[in-house]
Amino acid sequence: AMRAWVLLSAVLWCLPGVECPRSTLFNTKGFIYGQPGHPEKIYVKVHQNSPVLTCMDFQLAKKEIVDPTYLWIGPNEKILTGNNRINITKTGQLMVKDFLEPLSGLYTCTLSYKTVKGETQEEKTVKKRYDFMVFVNPFAPGWKGACNGSADCEDITNHNILQARDRIEEFFRSQAYIFYHNFNKPLPAMHFVDHSFQVVRLDSCRPGFGKNEGLHSNCASCCVVCSPGTFSPDVDVTCQTCISVLIYGAKSCPTSNKNRQYED
Repeated sequence: AMRAWVLLSAVLWCLPGVECPRSTLFNTKGFIYGQPGHPEKIYVKVHQNSPVLTCMDFQLAKKEIVDPTYLWIGPNEKILTGNNRINITKTGQLMVKDFLEPLSGLYTCTLSYKTVKGETQEEKTVKKRYDFMVFVNPFAPGWKGACNGSADCEDITNHNILQARDRIEEFFRSQAYIFYHNFNKPLPAMHFVDHSFQVVRLDSCRPGFGKNEGLHSNCASCCVVCSPGTFSPDVDVTCQTCISVLIYGAKSCPTSNKNRQYED
């Protein structure tokens, strides 16, 4: 009988634009390998392609396997066959294009392959399951105008904010210096009082997103899409509980259901 043989080799690598959990293994092409019994958490930024999820673990990828088959199940618990947004290869690799909030969730792949005993030539089918939890990590509001086509817009946006802060601070300090060395001149109606300038960082997330260090320890400072059962209506950093929410990225809790859960 004809047999399909697969041999993959890998080294450690981290895909740009994707938050990389320490336990996740990457190869030179940006593949993420699974670990049986250990769901991998991956954070993909809005409108970027996901990394390539590989239906195999790192150790198995270095071996030859016989007659492999792959079955992918999406967040809606339906079999994934590939479409214009989800690409699945014959070797069990999955990538999601232009990632959005509703695409978040659990992606599960079952790998089936055969082992053959050398002496008896007895065949045995082996199955392994790999889980990947994929979440959205958005850019800051207004990122398109600030990035000018850059691949890592979030870093540029934060850098611009810090640069503006430093320039404002330098302006006020220079004014204080001028006034101090020209104390005989009358002060203008609007002037800077030395030591009165203070910069306060305001932490926020866009509606439908929040921060959860317990759930997302690998990306504790990230604004991550709110999971089903939670929502965020404003720029708060916390996803609030709402048991009637069944989707990712909810911005509201249905009024009737919300009142009912409080009455219960």
